Amino acid sequence: MSRFEPFHQQLDRLDQAGRKRALINPAGKDFSSNDYLGLARCTYLKEAALSALDNGIAHGSGGSRLLGGNHPEHEALETFAAKHYGAESALFFSTGYAANLALFSTLPQTGDLVLYDALVHASSHDGMRLGRAETQSFQHNMLSDIADKITAYRRAGNNGTVWIAVESLYSMDGDQAPLAELAGIAGTHEAMLIIDEAHAVGVFGKGGVGLTGALAGQDNIIVLRTCGKALGVEGGLITMPKVLHDFFINRARPFIFSTAPSPLTAHLVHKAIEYIAENPALQTQLQDHISLAENRLGGLCPSSRASSQIFPVIIGDDSTAVHIAASLQQKGFDVRAIRPPTVPAGTARLRLSLTLNISQEDIMSLADALTEAQNRMHAA
Repeated sequence: MSRFEPFHQQLDRLDQAGRKRALINPAGKDFSSNDYLGLARCTYLKEAALSALDNGIAHGSGGSRLLGGNHPEHEALETFAAKHYGAESALFFSTGYAANLALFSTLPQTGDLVLYDALVHASSHDGMRLGRAETQSFQHNMLSDIADKITAYRRAGNNGTVWIAVESLYSMDGDQAPLAELAGIAGTHEAMLIIDEAHAVGVFGKGGVGLTGALAGQDNIIVLRTCGKALGVEGGLITMPKVLHDFFINRARPFIFSTAPSPLTAHLVHKAIEYIAENPALQTQLQDHISLAENRLGGLCPSSRASSQIFPVIIGDDSTAVHIAASLQQKGFDVRAIRPPTVPAGTARLRLSLTLNISQEDIMSLADALTEAQNRMHAA
């Protein structure tokens, strides 16, 4: 047997199941990216980058934040982000994945309990696997399940901290967490609430703060905001009480042992947050796209979907989802099929994402093409 035969076999099984992945360059009208406000290639950030380089801002950090890689741009971003998002402090990571990995592997301690929504990001799961605390999932957005699990944990004689982990806007189903109610449960049970705003920051809230604006300043709430989606750059910002910021710097291995993000990147994230806050028309334009798409595509999405830029069209069968996505790609639409294990078995889907890289005419054309593709599949 070839030393690589086990890998060939696993890839063959994925292929037969319609789940083998491959890298595809973006092509056609953008209905797949998370560049919700169209900032990833915008002139404003391009000019900001050129100006920063001309003024001597480094394109590389040169080391970890604790060993020569800490730059004024990192600290300026963190100071600004903490104030903008209404928190005591902020810490910048190279990616949202790294931020979640650090968060869940560092803060919950031995004897604590992490209760996580069944649909939280894979990076949260990976962080929990590296952590010391007990972990339990709760049914998606099910408040009673959270309360029941906390009660059972306490009745068993446990007195550790309970950490509740959710996303404000879920990336595959497009629905929202009941944040006010979750904050109420966390307060009642003296728990910490961790909210991942990856798909809401920039899109929602005054100044693009996300869906957590009403909870700003509460000392039992930690918020992660990724910078590579609506902000158009890359990285992850965690806002939190100052004591937890200091604890990260001393205990978070993904922070301590990683080369610091580029100072140029930190500068551009800073500029992107400011730009969104100063240009509310970006949010308005995206909301106009959402309204049109709900009129033309809403009937194809689950009823649980909230009014957001994410439109999941559930197909069910993996191969069928891939086939429909391919037919739309041939018509000039960048639409991707999402399959297990990213989503549960039997719920393969097209994840349609609205951005300011497309026009309202593009949305109407996609709706027509999708209806035609589904009709062909049903007739076959």
